[in-house]
Amino acid sequence: MPKRTAPPSADDIALFHEAIGPVRKLPEPVAEAPRPEPPAPRPRSREADEDLALRQSRFEPFAASPLGPGDVLEYLREGHSPRLLRRLKRGHYAVRDELDLHRMSQAQAESSLRAFLAEARLEGHGCVRIVHGKGLRSGDSGPVLKALVDRMLRLRSDVLAFASAPAPEGGSGAVLVLLTRA
Repeated sequence: MPKRTAPPSADDIALFHEAIGPVRKLPEPVAEAPRPEPPAPRPRSREADEDLALRQSRFEPFAASPLGPGDVLEYLREGHSPRLLRRLKRGHYAVRDELDLHRMSQAQAESSLRAFLAEARLEGHGCVRIVHGKGLRSGDSGPVLKALVDRMLRLRSDVLAFASAPAPEGGSGAVLVLLTRA
């Protein structure tokens, strides 16, 4: 237990003040305005990772596509007659509009295709042609735009059926699409 000492005497206090010299009193601190809360840290690395993952999920499956340049595309939405697809493949429907995706990047082709299909449906076009090319210059990755068109059309609810165009209308480098009515 610490030993208690007696309070300093008046002589000791006077001696102390003489040793340290004159003392000036510090001004009272002014009350500061409260600081605003700093912003929450932004997870920039996570945002970049998520953006990359989104881009890869949208485009990388097409890079490893099993489609070849001469492969034929065809699709019929469940619940519709196979006769519909046969008639489409034979060119029995009048093509009302066309979109050519040649020389577009995947991102450009995707946005153009979305806008084209929405506009065609609003204008009441029942059958449209999309020219995607055969992908002969795509290299080892296969026909990139052809795979993109195939994947996107299969996922759209306004597409009833699609099939590669007859040879005089583009063959395996184009696809005829039947759309639902607006």
